[in-house]
Amino acid sequence: MSEQRKIDERYYKLLEEIQALDFVLVELNLYLDTHKGDVQAVKQYNQFTEKRWKLVHEFESCYGPLMNFGHSFSGFPWQWTDTPWPWQV
Repeated sequence: MSEQRKIDERYYKLLEEIQALDFVLVELNLYLDTHKGDVQAVKQYNQFTEKRWKLVHEFESCYGPLMNFGHSFSGFPWQWTDTPWPWQV
C-alpha cells in the first residue's frame, strides 16, 4: 500500500518554481531552435537549467523523486508508490 507524503507550503512553492523554470526553458529552447547563434539566449538557457537542477535537487531531497525512468533517484524503500505524485497536486 502506498504511503501518503506530507504536503506543506514549501512543496507547492518549489513545485511552482520548477514549473515556471520549465516554461522558460521550453520557450528558450524553441527560440534557440531558430536562433542558435544568439549567445545571450544560450547563456540564459544554461543559467535557467542550472537553477532548475538545483531546485529539483532541493525538491527531491525533501519530497522524493520528481521524475521516473532514471531521471530521479529513489530513496529506500522504493518511493514511487508514495502519493500524491507531483502531477496529482
